[in-house]
Amino acid sequence: MMKFNNYISLIIIFFITQMLFSQSIFGKWKTIDDRNGVEKAIIEVYEKDGLLYGKVLQILEEGKKEALCIKCNDDRKNKPILGMEIITAAKKTDVNEYKGETLFDPEQAMTFRCKIWLNPKDNNQLKVRGYLSFIYRTQTWIRVKE
Repeated sequence: MMKFNNYISLIIIFFITQMLFSQSIFGKWKTIDDRNGVEKAIIEVYEKDGLLYGKVLQILEEGKKEALCIKCNDDRKNKPILGMEIITAAKKTDVNEYKGETLFDPEQAMTFRCKIWLNPKDNNQLKVRGYLSFIYRTQTWIRVKE
C-alpha cells in the first residue's frame, strides 16, 4: 500500500508541475516573414470574453513604423497599423488551439480564416495559419520574453 501511495503522489506532483510550467498562448509574439526572414512586428495576443484577440503593439520593420493601411477598403482605410486589431474573436477548439474567421493582414488588406496553436515541441513558438478556401500559409511567431 505504501508503494502505491508513493506512486500516486509522484503522478500528482508530475501533473501539478506540468500545469505550472506550461506556457500560455497569450502574451507578446514577434512575427517573422516566412518568405524572407524579416522581423515584422510584435503582436499582443490576449483573451477577452473567452475569445482570442491580437493587436499590433510594435512595428519592427525599418521604414514601416508609421505605416498606414492604405490598401484597406473599410473603416481602417489610411489608419495606422500600429494598434490595429488583426485577430478577432477566435474560439478555443483544443487545449492550446484557437480557430477564427478573422486574421487580418494589413499589408495586403486581406482577411483570412485562421488556426492558432502553440508548437507542441516548443511552447515559445506560436503557429499561425491563415486560410483562403483550401489554400493556407503558416507562420511561426516567437514568444517575446519580458
